[in-house]
Amino acid sequence: MSAPARIYVDETHCGRHVTGLERITLELFSTAALAPLPIVPVRAGGRKSMMLRQNTDLPWRALRDRSSLVLCPGFPPSIPLMLAGGDRVIPYIHDLFLLTRPQDLNRRAKLYMVTPFRFAVEHGRLFLVNSQATADDLRRFCRADADILLYRPRVRNVFDIAVGDRVTRPAPPGALKLIAVGTVEPRKNLAAAAAILAALRNTSHPGATLDIVGRPGWGVDLAALAAHPGIRLHGYQPAEAARRLIEEADALLSTSHDEGLGLPLLEAQYTGLPVIAPQGAVFREVLGDSGLLVDPADPGGAAQAISQALAGPDWRARHVRFAADNLARWNAAAETDRARVIAALQGRLVQCEANRKG
Repeated sequence: MSAPARIYVDETHCGRHVTGLERITLELFSTAALAPLPIVPVRAGGRKSMMLRQNTDLPWRALRDRSSLVLCPGFPPSIPLMLAGGDRVIPYIHDLFLLTRPQDLNRRAKLYMVTPFRFAVEHGRLFLVNSQATADDLRRFCRADADILLYRPRVRNVFDIAVGDRVTRPAPPGALKLIAVGTVEPRKNLAAAAAILAALRNTSHPGATLDIVGRPGWGVDLAALAAHPGIRLHGYQPAEAARRLIEEADALLSTSHDEGLGLPLLEAQYTGLPVIAPQGAVFREVLGDSGLLVDPADPGGAAQAISQALAGPDWRARHVRFAADNLARWNAAAETDRARVIAALQGRLVQCEANRKG
């Protein structure tokens, strides 16, 4: 008697820091999120256990249960898993940095992640992606006949933030408070954020500050930022402390070289925060008409655009409306994605079962 069809979900990377990878896995690929599909989480108990399960346990399950699928929403699927599961292995692609920005990768990523990611991208037949921008990037590297499905996350108020008194605060902030959220590493391009802050302090906002909330990553950026006037490094913060910093801020600033999605930009909009981001396709997709898009390579021009946007008597109320409308737009699209993905995975299970019997 054959085993019932299952969908194994690789959660071996979960249980450490709750970063974007972990949150996406738990929110988009849980039993509840993909109900009524037969989801079976596969977890690990540490780095060695993670590597063992990715390279032996998951491939064995793929070989044993030939009517089942394997979803990989975190780390790239291992080469043994891709060889064992073939087109029954479905990666979730967050971004293409591993292939497009090798200069922003640490040693571990170069040694452990690039090769299996490239193999999965070049051999996969079905991919789930977090944005249209990621889908467009992926199409440059994957097979011409590969299917790519949007599976955008619904944005929750993870910090439990509120608009509060934002609308009634003084329109011209006495000391402009900017905030950046994310790991301090080269691809976040926080040196550009520091340059924009310096330009603001040298012109229209001499008391401007930038709070950076995020754990230290790799590279030399941390030391340079720590020495920069007006920058306050907070490291990783629990939700309550992060909420206070976000609610106190006047605007969120992102200067990343690129993002697959940029979830914190959307999450910050629950407090009606203006979001300043680079002029890239993914930022236009995520923010719609609600964001202020600048060129991080032109700190003077960016500072001028920020000063103009945060001027006038009603700019706070205007951005509160922009943020609410954008969140509604994004979450409606995410719900449509979820229904489409469940239907597609159900169809793949039926096809796998037919192939196994045939």
